[in-house]
Amino acid sequence: MRAWRLIFLGPPGTGKGTQAQRLAQRLGLVQLSSGDVLRKEVKDNTPIGQQAFQFMKAGTLVPDEVITDVMLSAIDRLPAGTGFILDGFPRTVPQAEALDAGLKQRKLAIDAVLDFQLDDAEIVRRIVTRLICSECGATYNTEFMPPKVPGVCDRCGGQVLQRVDDREEVVATRLSAYRAQTAPLIGYYARRGRLHTIDAAVGADEVEKMVARVLEKLGASA
Repeated sequence: MRAWRLIFLGPPGTGKGTQAQRLAQRLGLVQLSSGDVLRKEVKDNTPIGQQAFQFMKAGTLVPDEVITDVMLSAIDRLPAGTGFILDGFPRTVPQAEALDAGLKQRKLAIDAVLDFQLDDAEIVRRIVTRLICSECGATYNTEFMPPKVPGVCDRCGGQVLQRVDDREEVVATRLSAYRAQTAPLIGYYARRGRLHTIDAAVGADEVEKMVARVLEKLGASA
């Protein structure tokens, strides 16, 4: 089975995290969520985690070079030949350039970038009805994907809650920042022929099929 190296782009609420989980399980890939990886580095008190924590403690953004080093360190720890999905990284063109350079040094390259697209109004609707497990981070939705037992995670049994920042006005601000930050990144990957658009407006199962078709076409042309 091919060890795909993929990037999933898209603002919160597009379901890219759910699709990354599904694809990772189906193809034996490792999902590397930037937030999860960063928190683990800080928790494990690694040198790069200590460096990142100084910025987090000060309430400032972690610089591009630091978050890139965090993600490359996570890739380095994977068993040889293991494929991965980068979820939530890169977020800027400098991060993408640094990632490409770091992977080139390791004789690796990104196979494809999947951009999950969804109308902003629908994103807001999804996020304000979103629930997240406080233990494992699994995502649910009160309207179309609730946990089987209210308030209890299907996966680990942890408590399922709504995040305090999943309010409409906060989400709108985050979306505006994302669009401004990521538009150049989409162009960066499009110019390199790696970008593939996914319509995230349909159900999760249909989105999963679209992702599979992209990889099938890429695999056939490789």
